[in-house]
This record gives sequence, structure tokens and C-alpha cells, in this order.
Amino acid sequence: MNTITRILQSEIEKRMQPGKVMLLFGARRVGKTMLIKSIAEKFSGRKMILNGEDTSTHLLLQDRTSTNYRILLQDTDLLIIDEAQNIQEIGLKLKLIVDEIPTVHIIASGSSSFDLFNLTGEPLVGRSQTFYLFPFSQEELLQIENRAEVIQHLPEKLIYGTYPQLIDLSYQQKQEYLSDMVNAYLLRDILNVEGLRNSNKLRDLLRLLAYQVGNLVSNDELGKQLGMSKNTVEKYLDLLSQVFVIYKLPPFSGNLRKEISKSSKWYFYDNGIRNALISNFSSLSIRTDVGQLWESFVLSERVKRKHFHLLPVNHYFWRTYDQQEVDLLEVQNQEMNAYEFKWSAKSSKVPTAFSKMYPDASFAEINNQNFINIIA
Repeated sequence: MNTITRILQSEIEKRMQPGKVMLLFGARRVGKTMLIKSIAEKFSGRKMILNGEDTSTHLLLQDRTSTNYRILLQDTDLLIIDEAQNIQEIGLKLKLIVDEIPTVHIIASGSSSFDLFNLTGEPLVGRSQTFYLFPFSQEELLQIENRAEVIQHLPEKLIYGTYPQLIDLSYQQKQEYLSDMVNAYLLRDILNVEGLRNSNKLRDLLRLLAYQVGNLVSNDELGKQLGMSKNTVEKYLDLLSQVFVIYKLPPFSGNLRKEISKSSKWYFYDNGIRNALISNFSSLSIRTDVGQLWESFVLSERVKRKHFHLLPVNHYFWRTYDQQEVDLLEVQNQEMNAYEFKWSAKSSKVPTAFSKMYPDASFAEINNQNFINIIA
């Protein structure tokens, strides 16, 4: 497989410094381990790499004392802890290392937010910087694809997504890989949380969301369909977002009475996971959800761009009760950029109510002919 350098690598390397923890989060199998190993290879000092899923790592860090950590790290310039969320009280342990051994660089990765498993508050506030890694972005794939290949491979990305391990697999192998991801790994982190044992309900919730990509989602309606309370639905949605399976796109409102301001939309970070959940890897030519796949793909690319380049951008959708809509609204400082997603070029026009309310906002259509210039 051709090597693809992750955009986040240079961003993390620029910000690494003694006495500060670089926290790298992302779903399972998005390439976190490969990324931190690449950073370690370039680091010139002495390194210690630990795995949070290894019992020996737990034993090394178990004695949470400054004496233990000084002895452990006396010959270390860079400490890396992969899958750190598996270590009990990892936040407090990292805080102690930072406070007592301020000469050590630290990188810790996890497939879920640390506080999902550790009721320790926020011990690393002011001592850390957080980064988020997702499957390959189109910008990263341009390292191994020319523009003609980007267009050629686009339908495949809409169906199978862009997980790193998929690049050299056949279509059948891609399907098997993604199905295995859903069945064996997708919910593991959530089910490790005390009190959550019903994987069927979580899977049913994800399937409902998969069919409603791009639509307004009602937690009350989801609860009725699943036979659970609204509060339980909200809890599950929050947990699924914390392990980077789905994310919420909130509405934008400037207090115009006709603007929707409460309902949200939910999207999957990767189309391959979404399609595996509904067991549909059919080609685009016979699908009825091409618009949903395109919307999810383009929006995910914009989200990746924000996180990979550490851009201070907020993402919303905009909609009125009389069905005027903008698929994506990006807000940075006082600047607003609106986007309409169309699989085929349609010469979309900015909604009248939106242009009147936000006359200084830009507006562009993203379709399968111009998307490279916008998302990459």
C-alpha cells in the first residue's frame, strides 16, 4: 500500500512540547497507531511506547506516585500511550507525570473520550491539546490519486468509505472488513461502560439513524420506535458521538421566527460504516439514497478539514419551517459560507429567506464535478 502522510502529523509535531500532553482521539482502525509510530520515528530523543490494552502497561502505571513515574521515565524524552482510555484513572496519572516530570513529551491516543471511563473531572485542563483523527480525507488521498483517479474512485468512496485498511482490498474484502467492524468493534467501547449491556438497542438506533441521514431527527420519535425513553435515546446518541461513530449537525438561527432552532441532524463519519449497518453495498446506479450518500460524504470531508487543520470553524445546517434550506453553513468569526450539496450539477440558487437574513454570506453548490476544488 502506498504510504499516506496524515495531515495531523505535522500539526501535532509543531505543537509538541515538554510538560504538555498531546491527546489523539478517533474511532478504532482510523490509523491512530500508525500516526503516533510515524511521529515517534521522526523524534530524535529517547522513546517509550506503551499500549493501554496490554496488562504490563497497567502494571507499570498502577502505582500512581511521583517516585514510580520518575524511575519509569528517567531515560525517556517521549512517552506514548496508545489506547490510553483502557487505563484506570489515566487522566490523573497523566496529570501527575506532567506536573512531576515536566521534561517529558507525551502523546496519548484513545478510541473514546477519556472521561467516558474515568469519573475524574478534567485533570488535564491547561496541560493538553486535543486532536481528532478520522478515516482518510480526500485531501490526504490526493497523495496517491491524480484528479482523474479521484473522479474514477468517487462512487467507491461513497459506498465503502475511506478507512485506511480498505485501499488495497477487493470489493468483497471491503464488505467483509466493514461488516466485521460493525459486528466486532463498533460498539465495544460503549458496551464497556457500566450499565450498558443492550447491544441490540444500540444497533437498532444506529440503523434508524442510517436511514435518516440528512433528515431532522426527533429523539421522541426514535424512543417510540425503539421502545425506550427520550432520555435513554439522548444518552446513547451522546455515547455514540463520544466514540466517533456519529456526529450531530445543529441548526443555525439568527432569531428569524421561521428558522428551525431546536431539531438537529445526525451523520456518520464514514459512509462505509453506515452502509454496513444497513447491509447495502449496492452500486450507485441502482440505489435510491445517492443524495444521502453524497451529502454525508461531502459534509464529512468538511468536518475532517476542520479537525485536520485545526480550523476554528463551526458547522450548522439552516432551515425554515416553510422548507427553505441550506445543507451546510460554516461560520468562522463573522464570516459565513453556505453550501448546497447536489450529486449532479443543478445550478442551485441561494434561498430567498437566507439571502435576505444573511446578505453577506457566500453561497456555493458542491457537486460531483467541482467537489475537488472545494473539499480538498
